[in-house]
Amino acid sequence: MNIKPLFDKVVVEAVTVEEKTKSGFYLPSSAQEKPQTCLVVAVGPGGVVDGKEVTMTVKPGDKVLCAKYSGTDFKVDGKEFTIIKQSDILAIVE
Repeated sequence: MNIKPLFDKVVVEAVTVEEKTKSGFYLPSSAQEKPQTCLVVAVGPGGVVDGKEVTMTVKPGDKVLCAKYSGTDFKVDGKEFTIIKQSDILAIVE
C-alpha cells in the first residue's frame, strides 16, 4: 500500500476490538460501535491549512484515540482504512 495523505490528513487503521462482552455475549458487527483506537499508517506533510501553519505531531506507528464518527472510510487491497484530519485525533496512546 502506498497512500500519501495531503496537508493535515492522517490515514489510520482501526485496532480490532473485542467482539465479546465481559459477560460472554458475542456482538454482531452491526451492534458494535466504530472503534476509537487506531494505528497511524501514513501522515501528510502539514503546511498551511486555512491560513494557519499546521505541524504534524503524529507519526506512522503511533496508536491514537480518534473522535467518534470522524473521517472517511475506504478500502485498499481488502483492508479498511480511515482518513482523518489531525485535529480529529484526541490523544496519543502510550
